[in-house]
Amino acid sequence: MRIELTRFRVRDGAGERVAEWMGFLNANAEAVRETLEPEQMYVETIFTEKVEGVQYLYWYSVQGEVDVDVALSEHWLDQHHVTFWRECIDDEYPPVDLTPLVHMVPERVIASMKPLD
Repeated sequence: MRIELTRFRVRDGAGERVAEWMGFLNANAEAVRETLEPEQMYVETIFTEKVEGVQYLYWYSVQGEVDVDVALSEHWLDQHHVTFWRECIDDEYPPVDLTPLVHMVPERVIASMKPLD
């Protein structure tokens, strides 16, 4: 199981587009859930923060060991997600992976985080 928290810088002037993107994900929650199992994504949460006028998005995830490239997905929602990503995330600033120090989850929850057969 992989547990990740990564910070991405938002492109200058893309704040409204980010709001649309998050609205899109929330409005299509059922479709989002359809994409999670094939990606072995058990938990995915997006946070936002503004520091000195710069917006950042943080992706927190708990996922399986399989590395899935969402850009290769044929699911319509993933295709829209990648479009938003390219428009909003500033690729001139490398993402920052935060280091987990402690992971606390009940054993029964961990046991349920297994790929479907």
